[in-house]
Amino acid sequence: MIIGQHYEQKNIYEQLKKFEDNANLNFNSFFENRREKEYYDNGKLKYEGEYFNGEKNGKGREYYENGNLKFEGKYLNGKRWNGKGYNII
Repeated sequence: MIIGQHYEQKNIYEQLKKFEDNANLNFNSFFENRREKEYYDNGKLKYEGEYFNGEKNGKGREYYENGNLKFEGKYLNGKRWNGKGYNII
């Protein structure tokens, strides 16, 4: 009985440790600066640029669905902050 109880506690501890390790990896990757790309359904590039805290932050470019440049500049908290927009569709 004691051996079985010890095994169950060890197994639970191992599962919690794995969960904690995965949670830390996901948490840390959410808050790091990184460059990402988004694509339209047709495969054309929609956005390329920097992300921080899960939002567009820093330099980036948006593209129209046909591939033409739509906006180039900086983003702050997911919104266009400073840059140049293009109306060439």
